[in-house]
Amino acid sequence: MSSYLTIQQLIEKHPCFTKGGMRYYLFNSKFNGLDDSQAIIRIGRKILIEEERFFEWINKINNRNYKMEA
Repeated sequence: MSSYLTIQQLIEKHPCFTKGGMRYYLFNSKFNGLDDSQAIIRIGRKILIEEERFFEWINKINNRNYKMEA
C-alpha cells in the first residue's frame, strides 16, 4: 500500500526538507522530472506526495547530478 502525504506531513516526517524547498520542487515539477516520476498527485488545489516514489526520484536526481560532476 502506498503512503500518500501532504507537503506538511512530509516535512514533519522528514525535517531535512523545508516548505520552501518542496514548493520549489513542485513549482518546477514539469522540468525537474518530478511529474514524470508519478510521485505527486494533484486533487484540485491539494497536492499529495507518494513517499516511496518521491525518494526514488530524489535518489535518481542525486545520481544524475553526481555523474555530471564526475
